[in-house]
Amino acid sequence: MIGGNLVAEDNMKARTIVEIFGQKYTVIGTETSSHIRSVAAMVDEKMRDIQQYNAVLDTKQLAVLTAVNLMNEYLKTKEELEKLQQQIRKEDK
Repeated sequence: MIGGNLVAEDNMKARTIVEIFGQKYTVIGTETSSHIRSVAAMVDEKMRDIQQYNAVLDTKQLAVLTAVNLMNEYLKTKEELEKLQQQIRKEDK
């Protein structure tokens, strides 16, 4: 997924316009438009959740804090998945 108003190099890429935190973005990627809209909605929701507890942050600070929070969630989920995969491999032996 690529953000911004970039020209698609591949005809297989689709453009989807989304709104995140009151700002419109054109997202270009190979995922379906519904997937991209779902991702954008989740980012928007996370930004709004974080803003409730950090009302003094400007949009840039809020975006960075949201990215940090989402990456933290991603890494925790990835670690959990790896542990489950190791467990499955042990059980299969």
